[in-house]
Amino acid sequence: MTNFSVRMITTDDLELRRAMNGDERAMRQLWLRHSPHIDAVVRRLCGDHDIAADIAQEVWIQIFRALPGYRGESQFGTWAHRIAVNRTLNALRKVKRLAKIETEIDEDTGGVVDGDTDRTFLAESIDKAMNELSPGARMVFVLHDIEGYTHDEIGKELGITSGGSKSQLFKARAKLRRLLAHLVDETMEVGRINAASL
Repeated sequence: MTNFSVRMITTDDLELRRAMNGDERAMRQLWLRHSPHIDAVVRRLCGDHDIAADIAQEVWIQIFRALPGYRGESQFGTWAHRIAVNRTLNALRKVKRLAKIETEIDEDTGGVVDGDTDRTFLAESIDKAMNELSPGARMVFVLHDIEGYTHDEIGKELGITSGGSKSQLFKARAKLRRLLAHLVDETMEVGRINAASL
């Protein structure tokens, strides 16, 4: 008896193969499926929505240019995520070199809270607080706490030591705690009011 495994080819696999062969419709489907995550990674790393939009466009151009060379050693989403992180970090280095100064905090970028839901308010508050981090601290925070990179991987990506990554993460978390403390205080106050009315 011969043992062999047959790999089921999914619709996603067929779509990916068509995209690799230049099928624009298949490329659009890949973009529709993966752009929310990829674009969110770019936005979190940049902190500036205008710069992020430009970089995200460059990221997708890079993904589609590199697509014929995709070997399938990891899932497409993982592969595209890696390109997004690398391309974003390179673009941010270029922006920093051209500006020759660290991005200053823009006090007016908070936007208007529409009050639709507590979740929207919380998400906007976290985004606003993350935008107040220095670019280095924000990048380390996003890569470690959101994207799951190790300090060694972050060090290699950003050209810093593992200890430098840990230090930046400590500073980022401390500043975020301070900037978001009012949310905890408000939540506790609402809980006390609700408990008192029972």
